[in-house]
Amino acid sequence: MATDLIINATSYEVRIALVEHGSLVEFYLERPKEKGLVGNIYKGKVVRVLPGMQAAFVDIGLERSGFLYVDDVQISTAAFEKRMATCGGEGACCDNNELPESLAVRPPGKSIEDLLTEGQSIIVQICKEPFGTKGARLTCHITLPCRNLVFMPMTDHIGISRKIQDELVRKQLREDIEALRPAGSGFIVRTVAEGASREDLEADMEFLMHLWCEIVDLAEKAEIMSMVYEDLDIILRVVRDIFSPDVDRVVVDDYTTYKRVLKFIETFAPHLYSKVHHYEQPTPVFDAYGVEMDIGRGLDKKIWLRCGGYIIIEDTEALTVIDVNTGRYVGKNDLEETIFKTNMEAVREIAYQLRLRNIGGIIIIDFIDMDEAAHREEVFRALSEVSKKDKSRINILKVSEFGLVQMTRKRSREDLVHMLCEPCPYCSGDGMVKSCRTICYEIFRKISVGAKSIAGPGVTIRVHPRVAGMMLKEEAVTIHNLEDELGKTLTIIPVKDLHMGKYEIVWQGE
Repeated sequence: MATDLIINATSYEVRIALVEHGSLVEFYLERPKEKGLVGNIYKGKVVRVLPGMQAAFVDIGLERSGFLYVDDVQISTAAFEKRMATCGGEGACCDNNELPESLAVRPPGKSIEDLLTEGQSIIVQICKEPFGTKGARLTCHITLPCRNLVFMPMTDHIGISRKIQDELVRKQLREDIEALRPAGSGFIVRTVAEGASREDLEADMEFLMHLWCEIVDLAEKAEIMSMVYEDLDIILRVVRDIFSPDVDRVVVDDYTTYKRVLKFIETFAPHLYSKVHHYEQPTPVFDAYGVEMDIGRGLDKKIWLRCGGYIIIEDTEALTVIDVNTGRYVGKNDLEETIFKTNMEAVREIAYQLRLRNIGGIIIIDFIDMDEAAHREEVFRALSEVSKKDKSRINILKVSEFGLVQMTRKRSREDLVHMLCEPCPYCSGDGMVKSCRTICYEIFRKISVGAKSIAGPGVTIRVHPRVAGMMLKEEAVTIHNLEDELGKTLTIIPVKDLHMGKYEIVWQGE
């Protein structure tokens, strides 16, 4: 079946879906009021240097200061000296303009305080979106992506995508870049460049070098705590990064966006021009391709497997835990075979869900315990194999004797749940609220304490109907005893609009 890139564009929201073999595998979302920030370059101010953490906080004009780790400030001494020699030893760069102090590349120091001081201006790029209560992750190692290349002006390095596996192709690409690049600059060759000509690489390189010169000039004139460069919007960025000969079609439902995509493709990948299509049917494009149902499934905590087992995905601030269970699956032969088959089917679903939900950071998978070492090895091998399709960098450790797999997946943007959902205002995201009985006894304690200092013949209690029902039925004896003990009448009023965990105690005679 085909691989399609579906773009649903409106004035208030842009949604992009990558559909492989009829199933949603990657989902991107951008809203004008919540626009993504990764790739943007800022002129910031160092507001705090933390030697104990070997990091600094940089104010770039956002709600929260960004976090800059020491490794994202330092570069190698060789690269520094080479660039200084290339720039005439005085920091000259880009049409003989002087490199602004905030852009100056600093030789490595022993610690963060050797590199940065509070109040210093510095040019940084956002490499990870602000997430939860955390500010954006920043880096001084600027990267500027194009169709075939990623330019690294602050690094002396040539990299080739690991997904280009032909050694002859890798060698030729490295030789081409080495011959074309300016001394002291760095480039990464992207996967889509595997079939690119030397002329294509040179055109991308010239474009990126010109863009960098513009950024240097803007940085020199920019005010502190302001944006210097804004990356492409999500539509053109996804088309640039994902649209390749492996994608059969790009389907766009908005005509204006369709023309923008065509213009962009005409410049950067004219050979793919005929694959862009305008969707004109009355049925919403996401409904026509079954994307809406897949998005809803990507928000579920419990996902059923075809065999009858299921997995549970629990998200915490520090890590994500995935639990595998046999569920309704009872197998045919023996217990070990049932467990092994459930785990193997869970492997495929877990790899799919990680990519769909864009789950990043530390991930712990609790497979059902397997007694046979061969089965544990097979599950590990299968997980490693299916993870190769994922564009994010993944590291996986072997299955432990307890059936646990520890893995990491690079996180660069918010996951699906955080993009579309927010914490419950009642439970604050805990997923739990106090039980009716707990609330009843909490009320009883407050009335017992308050009755000692407040005079009056009675107390009115306004509570949720479920709590009221428990008070009037199961706790009727407790209510009667409390009235006798306090010498007050307790009046219970159910209020259906009141949250179950909330209540009001009104003392008569106050």
